[in-house]
Amino acid sequence: MTMLIKWIAGVLAAVLLAVGGVALMGGGTEAQEAARGIVADSEAAMDDAVTFVTNEVAQDTPAYDPDDPFVIKRVLPIEGPIRYGEWHWDDEGVPDGPLVMTVDLQARVISVFRNGYEIGAAAALLGTPEHPTPTGTFPILTKERYNTSSLYNDAPMPWTLRLTWDGIAIHGGSTVENGYASHGCIAVPDEFASRLFDEAEIGDVMIITDGVMTGVGGSLRTE
Repeated sequence: MTMLIKWIAGVLAAVLLAVGGVALMGGGTEAQEAARGIVADSEAAMDDAVTFVTNEVAQDTPAYDPDDPFVIKRVLPIEGPIRYGEWHWDDEGVPDGPLVMTVDLQARVISVFRNGYEIGAAAALLGTPEHPTPTGTFPILTKERYNTSSLYNDAPMPWTLRLTWDGIAIHGGSTVENGYASHGCIAVPDEFASRLFDEAEIGDVMIITDGVMTGVGGSLRTE
């Protein structure tokens, strides 16, 4: 937007220089008429530029099959970035269908989709370079309401949705705040973990990406 404003100012300066040049050189009627034409054309260009700057620029939603359960049909209307400890859930009126969970290592947000409708979202704690969260597609292997870590001093991992047999899972029981990290798991607020635990079934998939973003009309398919 700053560059556009500078461009508008540049057009205005050019107009003033052109008109001023005609006046300084004592141009005749034809020169004055030409200057008026420059002013009119430039004013129209400025009007168009101002309209472009002030109007909201939105990306059109691509055409999609409304019956495809893996096409994103809705994202939750959340204003601003999701902060650590924050979570959202709204499944009212959402039709039954397959559950797909996504999390991106860059965005650090977990999303839950049912039949392509986002019903839940929360900030997530992820791993560190020493204990990274792996990328890929992982089915839920087990559901364990009361679980503790066999690797890290029996740390509580309630509402565990196990993704790998070597310890990667979605779970609650962690302090989801800035400055904290997991040992590779996807740790979420307890209230969110509880709701997700009740909703998810063995075989539902979690898709973990690194720097991949999509929106309404995009696909959740993993193949």
